[in-house]
Amino acid sequence: MTGPPPDASPAGLEPHRVVIVGGGFAGLTAARELARAPVSVTVVDRRNHHLFQPLLYQVATAALAAPDIAAPIRQVLSRSANTRVLLAEVTAILPEERAVRLADGELGYDALILAAGLEHFYFGHDDWVPFAPGLKSLEDAFEIRRRVLLAFEAAEREEDAGRRREWLSFVVIGAGPTGVELAGALREIAMKTLSRDFRRFDARSARVVLLEKALRVLPGFPEGLSARALRMLEARGVEVRTGALVTALGPEGVRLGDELVAARTVLWAAGVRASPLAASLGVPLARDGRLLVAADLSLPGHPEIFAAGDLVALEQDGVPVPGMAPAAIQEGRWAARNLLRALRGEPTLPFRYRDRDLLATIGRAAAVARVGRFEFGGRLAWILWLCVHIVWLIGFRNRVVVLFEWAWAYLTWQRSARVIVEAPGAPGPAAIPPSRAPGDAHRGPESRPPFPHPSG
Repeated sequence: MTGPPPDASPAGLEPHRVVIVGGGFAGLTAARELARAPVSVTVVDRRNHHLFQPLLYQVATAALAAPDIAAPIRQVLSRSANTRVLLAEVTAILPEERAVRLADGELGYDALILAAGLEHFYFGHDDWVPFAPGLKSLEDAFEIRRRVLLAFEAAEREEDAGRRREWLSFVVIGAGPTGVELAGALREIAMKTLSRDFRRFDARSARVVLLEKALRVLPGFPEGLSARALRMLEARGVEVRTGALVTALGPEGVRLGDELVAARTVLWAAGVRASPLAASLGVPLARDGRLLVAADLSLPGHPEIFAAGDLVALEQDGVPVPGMAPAAIQEGRWAARNLLRALRGEPTLPFRYRDRDLLATIGRAAAVARVGRFEFGGRLAWILWLCVHIVWLIGFRNRVVVLFEWAWAYLTWQRSARVIVEAPGAPGPAAIPPSRAPGDAHRGPESRPPFPHPSG
């Protein structure tokens, strides 16, 4: 669309009220597309920031700080005069009343764009949640970073060799892009970043196990790229186990049937499901709870409601549209344009995903990529991954800071965000074994040399 559409509201009436739920890629793109339209836009999100989720694992593994990959939603939309931002928790959608129910009230709409995204899913095992944090928010990233760094600290204080091995064992469940990236980053931390920081053990001995119930890593990627990724992971020392079904999970580690993979740190990258807001609409849903939408991204039976991003279950040519940033951006833009077409009395158009690139990084100078018909891996794929993610980042400052951090990490192998942030109520240093100096394990007070007192 090259310019603002003609006024969709009759003279003297209030502008058409458009509510966008979600400040992710799809929601922000839709809001920007409506910035010059004669409508009143309200963006609602329970957090005040847009989060660049493709780089969230780098916050979790201490490569980047939180502000590097987040931007305040108000700042992003500050030049959109027709848009306001509400920090609020949406609890339900009331389509018959054309209202969004908030935790502290209701918000009416004339048209709605739902882009609420996904949440963690543990396949009915909610008791696993305390033992295996997922990665969807900054809070999740801080918790993962805290557990990883505390595990190394605990190993430094552990006297028993067997328990030290447990502290130095890390299990990542799920070998999609997030799981592969986490596993590769954990090995780099152990092999390079922390290799000289501890005195009681060799950080390079840390064990990283990547579990995937499918028969190959990156199951959503072409088989050739999966095979490349597997070779790169194994070359870095990651133990990859495919066809591995987790049957139990607890403080002692992960069980695969009768086998126990002993580890004190377990990370979840295996399952997601749609936001509960989809179920509140009272319409048929896909198996994973996502919304089944029409070709124009509208909700069947509710032409005033559009959906975009990870919340949508959409197929193209018999293949699911991937839940990735490029797809969410395209869907958000298309939903906004179809909304404006409907307001002008024009027919809406079917959405067509322009299949762009598939990218996943395994670590330093190692990634896999598909660009058009070409598949490749290694340093070239990694450079492409860097460039694409820099372009996608919102804000000039974020791009400059991230580029500097990556350059510094590449030259020095150091990760500058190695700060342990304690979560309220989370097990902290008290969970770490008490410290003893080497050789002091059985030394009593009577056998210790007297501490010299200053004379005079």
